[in-house]
Amino acid sequence: MQLKSGKVREVLGLLGFLVLATAQVSNMILARGVAGSVPPFSIAFFRWSIVAVGLSPLIVAALRQQPGILRKEGLGIAAAGFLGMFVCGGPVYLAGTTTSAINLALIMAMAPLMVLLFSLVMGLEKVNRWQIIGMIIALSGAVLVITRGQTSGEHGLTQGDILVVFAMLGWAGYTLVQNRIGAGVSFLARIGMFAAAGALFSLPFAIHEMWSDPSAVLSLKAAEVYLFAGLVPGLFAYSAYSYFGSAFGALSTSLSMYLGPVVGAVLSIIFLGEAPTIVHLIGGALSLGGMWLSLRRKSGGGAAA
Repeated sequence: MQLKSGKVREVLGLLGFLVLATAQVSNMILARGVAGSVPPFSIAFFRWSIVAVGLSPLIVAALRQQPGILRKEGLGIAAAGFLGMFVCGGPVYLAGTTTSAINLALIMAMAPLMVLLFSLVMGLEKVNRWQIIGMIIALSGAVLVITRGQTSGEHGLTQGDILVVFAMLGWAGYTLVQNRIGAGVSFLARIGMFAAAGALFSLPFAIHEMWSDPSAVLSLKAAEVYLFAGLVPGLFAYSAYSYFGSAFGALSTSLSMYLGPVVGAVLSIIFLGEAPTIVHLIGGALSLGGMWLSLRRKSGGGAAA
């Protein structure tokens, strides 16, 4: 009976990770699907505003528990909001105008590897030779995707690819700093604070877009996009990630990371009609295989958190 319940939990957990990965990757599909019709920084501003408002009860509770946190860690909260929400907000939606959703998902999936590389440079991590080999393989796959990926029948590097590389590097930086800010504050309360900071960074650009093209920013279609972005890859994805992180630990990081590009390719075919090319398949296999090798624990266990 106990074995059976364990199997059921594993199956439900896998299905949950699949739903989580779908919610996360839906942002890439959205970026590509509405590219050019809804201004990018307006999407980012309303997305993070919805997340911040939705998590505001947790933020208020955290501020009551630690009333001096904004004064002591305001710069850190601003830095996390800039890297994780601003750099990974408007630029990603802007990237969707010139690169495919599959490219977006594959490039963003490289963030954990960049975290490892940054940790090495800063002396926070030591690696063995297999991890180095894995990094080389993963980076070669990423270079293949970035420089030879197809976008609207064209080959080579696009402006969108460059933008999403910067977004991916920003997310890697955010990953490094987020857990060092707001010690004692819950994960979701910190996300809410970071989202509020990201919304403020996006606000000037959103105001410019509203001034330049108010009909695009304030349309019914735009409102639907804002709501979807705020609720699905926003509140739902972060809340689900928090739950699975507490329930399954490091497994949630590895599974959502590896499932993301696969789910992205499937959703891209269904909703955008963008099938992966042979370059995506080879580059993706190299990237994900190399990351699996480089992010394994030195003892040969599962992926690092």
